[in-house]
Amino acid sequence: MTKPESTNNQKENKQEEVEEKNDLSSGEKITYYNNSYIERVRTDVSDSKRSRLYIKAIIFAIGGNLLLAVIKGILAWISGSSAVFSDAANSLSDALYSIIMGIGLYVSQRPADESHPQGHSQFEPLVSLFIAAAMASAGIAAVWQSIQSLLGQAEPIALGWTSFVMLIAIVVKYIMYYLVSGIGEKVYSPAIQASARDNLVDIISTTLALIGVWGSHFIHPYLDPIAGLIVALWIFKATWEITWENVGYLIGRGADLELTEKIAEAAFSVSEVADVHRIVAEYVGPQLRVDMHINVDGDIPLSKAHKIGEDVRNAVEELEEVDLVYVHIEPIGHQGK
Repeated sequence: MTKPESTNNQKENKQEEVEEKNDLSSGEKITYYNNSYIERVRTDVSDSKRSRLYIKAIIFAIGGNLLLAVIKGILAWISGSSAVFSDAANSLSDALYSIIMGIGLYVSQRPADESHPQGHSQFEPLVSLFIAAAMASAGIAAVWQSIQSLLGQAEPIALGWTSFVMLIAIVVKYIMYYLVSGIGEKVYSPAIQASARDNLVDIISTTLALIGVWGSHFIHPYLDPIAGLIVALWIFKATWEITWENVGYLIGRGADLELTEKIAEAAFSVSEVADVHRIVAEYVGPQLRVDMHINVDGDIPLSKAHKIGEDVRNAVEELEEVDLVYVHIEPIGHQGK
């Protein structure tokens, strides 16, 4: 890869910027894995504050979901609504996975040791897969209950307290979503973000369940089990998204081309860097780690070369997507593996 002539020129001339990016993307010396970009990783939250935020998120998740599961379960038993039953099953699974999430987050925060030199952060994506499995089971229960109602004799659902309680549930879930998603963004926790995403699915599913209840009462009884099936589809959709994202974390998904270019440009911002010929950026759990090779003048003292390497590491780690950088320094003209 050829070093860009001037960062200032890039800012002053848009055409030059485009040409340099094209040159970067066509460079055969870049090694990268072209996969979808996964969200921000770095955070400036201290360890003590992170632990407090984790505890707060777990309390919100367990307490809120358990309360809603009990209320919806009682309501489903009284009303006989398939849609409300589907929603209650989903809330119960939410409460159960919240407990698992708490255990997983505790384990993931343990420091690195001899058996886990990279730390325990990969437990978080694993917890997220447990969340996805719990959501999938709730979706299956929703499908089963709805099919049973469709095959049987569906009856109109009385409104009464049903609508009121479901409206309260929507409000409670929105509050939970707002609080938990805010915590997830601050600490960049895949498990907490998965929990927040599930809260959003709950808002949509409860809204659909409410529409099903109203439709059953005012239009046709079969609208309730149909709404239950739609709820299940929303659950399965969120399950797939969470599973796909976190499997990528576990198997070491790589950074995309755009992020690889940003990493190269950050390295070239150090004036002594003559070339960057190898960049491998991949996820270790939710953390993005970069291994890169740079070329510098082979006649400079070792201490200066080391300083250049440190400057490159600091420049790349300033990128909000990057957690840890390893820099291998080579003399100009050498392109090791």
